[in-house]
Amino acid sequence: MKTRTLPWTPPNTADIEALPVGRWWDAVRAAPTVGERALKSLGDQNGAVIQDKNGTLYWLVAVGSATSWHLRQVRVLTELADESTYLGVPPASWTEGPKTHWRVPLSLDRYLTDAWKLWEALAEADRAEYGRRPEGRQLCYRCQLPTDEPIPVDTEDGRSDVGKITYACPPHAPLYSKRRPRSLASAAAAEHEGRRPR
Repeated sequence: MKTRTLPWTPPNTADIEALPVGRWWDAVRAAPTVGERALKSLGDQNGAVIQDKNGTLYWLVAVGSATSWHLRQVRVLTELADESTYLGVPPASWTEGPKTHWRVPLSLDRYLTDAWKLWEALAEADRAEYGRRPEGRQLCYRCQLPTDEPIPVDTEDGRSDVGKITYACPPHAPLYSKRRPRSLASAAAAEHEGRRPR
């Protein structure tokens, strides 16, 4: 009987080790707001997941399986033609925070996450958190530069069917965290339920 093993060995050290992305696996990085929803949605279908000290989540996926993804607050980390990309990987025994740790521990049974299922979970989390993606680029309210990843940070309800939405780019969106971003869907749901939108 042959014993199964991982194609790579996680760090067996007292610290995080920078390992090359694209060699044994690619990684999908998601901001905490989107990542937490996707993690919950996938449940037992999650492979190993790393969480850094800021709450950002990293799923390990098969090399080349997560290309051309365009989701807000999500990045695919893979080997690039002209430069190396690394991911800080904690020792397998680090399974609790607040430092970087394995949010879903690495094991033979929990290694890679199916990229298609992960994309579906992240796409649904994106829609739930930020609402429908607007057509084209939008200006960031803070820096006044166009962004391909507009995140709604405020909605001005008008007396018409369409309210004005204020967008921010990913680096500036957290500056508006005191005013919880609302999507059009959440504003409409609040109105339907008779609640006053926040």
